[in-house]
Amino acid sequence: MGKTYERIDGRLRTFIEAQPLFFTATAPLAGDGTVNLSPKGLTGSFAVLDELTVAYLDFAGSNAETIAHLRENGRITLMWCAFQGPPNIVRVHGRGEPVFRDDPRFPELLTHFPDIDPAAHGLRAVVVVRAELIRDTCGYAVPFMAYESDRDLHGRRFAREDDASLNAYFTKKEHIAHSIDGLPGLPLPLPPSTV
Repeated sequence: MGKTYERIDGRLRTFIEAQPLFFTATAPLAGDGTVNLSPKGLTGSFAVLDELTVAYLDFAGSNAETIAHLRENGRITLMWCAFQGPPNIVRVHGRGEPVFRDDPRFPELLTHFPDIDPAAHGLRAVVVVRAELIRDTCGYAVPFMAYESDRDLHGRRFAREDDASLNAYFTKKEHIAHSIDGLPGLPLPLPPSTV
């Protein structure tokens, strides 16, 4: 029932880009480390860069587990589920990298997200993922759920922050500079933006 794909194109790309929600999964190398699973949304914050590369915006939040795991080992899985229409689950297993705001690649990467105002969300990084294995499965047991709209709470919360106040916010949070397992997380102070 499942199929392996050589690239992200055609019907597969159309399916991925149409989903309002996806999930990321990462883990440290340590066998007793904490596995992290995160939902990601906000229309326009995900992009297919080429047939084997995708990216998404990493916004301000109360932890930085994904960033810490990617900095340590790069392993990541992205997953999309069809909550409407024909059943389908797509997973992209690959290697990811957080590209921080002071990285020379950052401005060009932001051009792939024209509908997002990065200042309104406390943008920390662009996570770039290179696919190593692309698979789909049936998704027969995934329930039907209706997408209504994006929440505006994140944008309203972080639109009032500047770099200084974001740094203060991140410094107060327990799992931003280091992960739950003590791995290096978001570099602080927050690198200045190159845009």
